[in-house]
Amino acid sequence: MQKSTLLCAAALAAAAGTLSTADAAVFNTLTGDAPIVIAHRGASAYVSENTLASTEMALDMAAPYVENDVQMTKDGVLVVMHDGTLDRTTNIENLYERRNGGYNVADFTLAEIKQLTVDTKINTGYDFLLSGDKAYEVPTFAEQLDLISTYNAANGTEYGILIEGKYGFNADTNRAVMETLKEKGYTTADKAMIQSFDFGNVFDYALLEDELGMDLGIAQLGDASWNGYAWTVSNLISLQNMAQYTDTVAISYGSLSQAFIEAAHDLGLSVYGWTFRPSDLEAAESLMASFLDWGLDGFITDNPDLVDAAIGATTSFAAAQMFLMAEDSLPAVPVPAALPLLCTGLGALALLRRRRARAA
Repeated sequence: MQKSTLLCAAALAAAAGTLSTADAAVFNTLTGDAPIVIAHRGASAYVSENTLASTEMALDMAAPYVENDVQMTKDGVLVVMHDGTLDRTTNIENLYERRNGGYNVADFTLAEIKQLTVDTKINTGYDFLLSGDKAYEVPTFAEQLDLISTYNAANGTEYGILIEGKYGFNADTNRAVMETLKEKGYTTADKAMIQSFDFGNVFDYALLEDELGMDLGIAQLGDASWNGYAWTVSNLISLQNMAQYTDTVAISYGSLSQAFIEAAHDLGLSVYGWTFRPSDLEAAESLMASFLDWGLDGFITDNPDLVDAAIGATTSFAAAQMFLMAEDSLPAVPVPAALPLLCTGLGALALLRRRRARAA
């Protein structure tokens, strides 16, 4: 049976009151809930990465978490920047000479960095109500947290942040990140998660959260590896050891397997995959299919709208299957006269991203 037919069946069942959203699908995730969508550097497929504009667009796409990277400036201020250098994503070469042979974030002050413009992928029809004239600046970490808080207050949402410590082990920077989160009220896992490729940083985050009385989600980034005896992250630390101080492992999706995800789940660890970059909804559904079957708990993606829509389509498909299985036991209901239009509309609706209405 065609997928469109199943979607129509699910719609009819819902209209007849025979199917609830809560019963729509059971996922193989650690909790059984639908996997979460994490906007990688914001909605970075559409606007410039790690900007307030990118964060705001991701929130408009209803991404539960926005992932952004942090670095420390020369004068000790945390800024949102993926690279350790400024020349790939900003116009710094037009304004400053190289220092120490390059354009390292750590060699420039915040005041200097605030003169830069992030190279833009501008959607000229998009109205960034909250980002305003700071939309394409390099934001401070505090500014980004303030934007998310302001957005949540204005829209009645509870979106959070996934921070990546994009630096080698640095105890001072780790403390600054954690203390900033605490100061801004991001002290629980529903509001903030933190991750790093550096194993020392991740362990330090765990120690600091205990010291500061916080309860964040803590994730180790890396690749899934089998060393002949146990599953490990990047052939360094076993999942069993990691489960003693982390909640999650964030893994390059090309190295993931069902066996790894099941092993992590057995230890109470959730698994996120990075970085999903589908070109359209059909590509998203194809790319994500196996990972949804395996129970991947989170999708880190440049395209939060497409990934969210693909998860929604999967939920609708599962709901329709449940309806068809129970079809014989349901009382007969009249077929709505608008059924052809409904079925046509469902195909279009699947292409729409979820958008929260903005406050007037």
